[in-house]
Amino acid sequence: MLEINFDPFPILESDRLVLRRMTPADADEVFAMRSDPEIMKYIPRPLAKTRQDALDLIKVFDKGVEENNFINWGISFKDDPKLLGTICLIRMQPENFRSETGYLLHPDYHGQGIINEALGTVIDYAFNVLKFHSLEAVIDPDNHASEKVLIKRKFVKEGHFKENGFFEGRFLDSVVYSLINR
Repeated sequence: MLEINFDPFPILESDRLVLRRMTPADADEVFAMRSDPEIMKYIPRPLAKTRQDALDLIKVFDKGVEENNFINWGISFKDDPKLLGTICLIRMQPENFRSETGYLLHPDYHGQGIINEALGTVIDYAFNVLKFHSLEAVIDPDNHASEKVLIKRKFVKEGHFKENGFFEGRFLDSVVYSLINR
């Protein structure tokens, strides 16, 4: 079984980006993303209603890291600490050498290759540092932008699950993509 340890917090860098720990200073950007129905359209989670909800979410992120259960990075440009989005490793299964990844990006930064670059950095960390054997991403079947990023990163569609989730009075489909560390 894998031993997961996020102490000290792993700050990751790519050509343009830094993946860093989120702090209360990021609350306004977290709130802007997590409260926007358009941004959250494909993520079945309750919308943030107040800035305090964003602060509470950052505390949840911290607890996941402290307990080595999951990790959420804030995505920023190297030369500007402003939060552009988030990327994570969640639902880790150390006994199966597998983890799920997910991401969220403010629409002002869409089409710039940011998630592709951040995901490549997280894949490298997950496979080469944490030693996971596989990663999965669970997306809404209508989230074509996310699907394109996953395919670009060589994830393979493993399944389309019909009405396997229930959120806000509706049954939702999900599509699972996986990447195996060969």
